[in-house]
Amino acid sequence: MKRDTSYAAVMARKNEIMKASMGIDYDEFVHSPIAFDYEGMMRRASFPLDEIIRIQRETKVGDTPLFELKRLTAAVRHTSEPGKGARIFVKDEAANASGSFKARRASVALFEAMRKGYKGVCAATSGNYGAAVASQAAQRGLKAIILQEVFDSRGIGQPEIVEKGRACEAYGAEVLKLSVGPELFYNLLLTLEDTGFFNASLYTPFGIAGVETLGTEIVSQVRQLCGRDPDVVIATHAGGGNVTGTARGLIKAGAKNTRMVACSVDLSGLHMASDRDFNRKSFTTGHTGFGIPFATWPDRVDVPRNAARSLRYMDEYHLVTQGEVFYVTELLTKMEGLERGPAGNTSLTSAVALAREMPEDAIIVVQETEYTGAGKHHNSQLDFARKNGIEVRFGDPKDNKPGERIVIPQHLEQIRGRPQLLENLRTSYIKSAAKAYDIAKWDDYDKNFVAEDMKVSRDWLNSKLDSF
Repeated sequence: MKRDTSYAAVMARKNEIMKASMGIDYDEFVHSPIAFDYEGMMRRASFPLDEIIRIQRETKVGDTPLFELKRLTAAVRHTSEPGKGARIFVKDEAANASGSFKARRASVALFEAMRKGYKGVCAATSGNYGAAVASQAAQRGLKAIILQEVFDSRGIGQPEIVEKGRACEAYGAEVLKLSVGPELFYNLLLTLEDTGFFNASLYTPFGIAGVETLGTEIVSQVRQLCGRDPDVVIATHAGGGNVTGTARGLIKAGAKNTRMVACSVDLSGLHMASDRDFNRKSFTTGHTGFGIPFATWPDRVDVPRNAARSLRYMDEYHLVTQGEVFYVTELLTKMEGLERGPAGNTSLTSAVALAREMPEDAIIVVQETEYTGAGKHHNSQLDFARKNGIEVRFGDPKDNKPGERIVIPQHLEQIRGRPQLLENLRTSYIKSAAKAYDIAKWDDYDKNFVAEDMKVSRDWLNSKLDSF
């Protein structure tokens, strides 16, 4: 009988395909359309922390350096009120094989694929994770297929995405280059069926468990250098795995009073699946086009239940503009001698703004850097923006307008960012949950799950539900 490859039929087989491509039966953990045994899934489908450390060391991952950015901290203090200007540290994840923290996620997934006897792996990604999967596959002797949204309908790709695809191919992966639209996960499912490969999804428990070592290393290193825990750890937020895995690592290390801050580039008004908007943004990840939707409803991915659940772990959410990030990228290079890519510099931008409001003895850790390259460099991105009709100028970043205008600050005091209210995200989450499952049918398990997933009390949730 011929296989039905229509979009509806393939998506209807998603659970079956996932089970075959990962060996995880998600139905075992599901309670209802909105609730499942999250911690049970994490325990069943990952490894003890010491085992993850061993796995990562086998393939050049982890134990990355932590640097104090003394010159940048001094500059922030110079623009702050007396006694303000927290110490800023950065975890240099560019030291991992493949050049980003994504190597931590890929290391565990690829080990699991090898352990279970798969011949290869597939992953759908905009790039950094694809390079990490390809790098780990090369070291494990596995084939790798990376599916990547690269082009708009004109066949034009953003330089950062093209650069990431080049990196995937350099590590030996086959890259299937797609145009923007809803076909990415559909093609992933088809490829998994065709090849019988392992699904090295970003959103499995394996990937999240791999990031937990990032959180535990930060705590260990800060304690060694400063004799106490960090006050704030900032993670660039897109699909949620960075925040989730790092925060879980902080918890496992016993850093109970460390605030977990998420940060995204504000691309309000641009639609990530829009052919027109695809090349009118200068950031391919770590922006609100992913950060807001994934925070307000994580289960919009290629697995039945997403292990990356940022709203469950974040204490604050901070937004910065494109121009602010480009300014801080240049500052990091010229003041600290670190030329790094845009993702980690997004959270570094937030760190600059937050440090100005915190006391001098406070400690902020930016939990990642990433490698840079010709396509990822901010000058390439700005040149591409101009070619797409976007105005680029110096001025006050409050005048920034995504898709129309990038305003680069003229001085450090203009690095401000702004808070994203968690109350609004939580309300959106409840609306999404209500759409997925009638509130009248929610039982205590459902309500407890939703409250935990939003990091609120049952009383808070009950008060909100009364208004729906």
